[in-house]
Amino acid sequence: MPSKRKSLMFASASFFSICSFVIICLVLATKNWVSSTISFTSETASTTTLFTYGLFEGQWSATVVNGIAIPETSFQVEDLMNNGTVKSIHILIIVLLVFSLLSSFLSAGFTCYNSVSNPYQTFLGPVGAYTWNSISGICIILTLILFAVNVEANELSVQLALKTTSPPSRPYKLSNSYGYSYWIMLLILLLHAATIIIVVFYQKARYSKRKEQERPMESAPKDGILF
Repeated sequence: MPSKRKSLMFASASFFSICSFVIICLVLATKNWVSSTISFTSETASTTTLFTYGLFEGQWSATVVNGIAIPETSFQVEDLMNNGTVKSIHILIIVLLVFSLLSSFLSAGFTCYNSVSNPYQTFLGPVGAYTWNSISGICIILTLILFAVNVEANELSVQLALKTTSPPSRPYKLSNSYGYSYWIMLLILLLHAATIIIVVFYQKARYSKRKEQERPMESAPKDGILF
């Protein structure tokens, strides 16, 4: 059976991993990743279109300068993508989040197991916790970068506008505002960092305790050791 200190520390690490798992589920399910406002002028009128979407679903609405408004309409994000590069990056983002979700789940399982047992296999111990939290953290960082690239560099919102409203004519104004579904992924990184830090502190405490136990033997007289 593990010591009380180990049980408490790994139980805390398991709690943080479970929290990160729940938040990733929330990130995948919600559609408040980004809100984009596109203002463009055609030959007949000026139109302002607002898009709010996530990885799977979104909503858009439009207002014409003379007061005519198009009510909010739901859409499927992937169905409106007509650019191969944008679509490939979008699918990669989903795959990375699924990997992060699985890694968080495995991290929760490993840390929970360590809170009630002393595994003999090295990978089932702290090494496993380090591995799964690192993989999940890297996937989250790549997701943050790739989504921003798709929105800013590849103008994902404009791609969606081409399929929902009249094609915007250049020049047009585009402004993007990232929502809580995007920024909450930073909290996932903090939770993974907290899990790793807890495991590091446990290993340091274990190493210090082992050194203290070895010290009496090192300081004992050699004659006493022989008899």
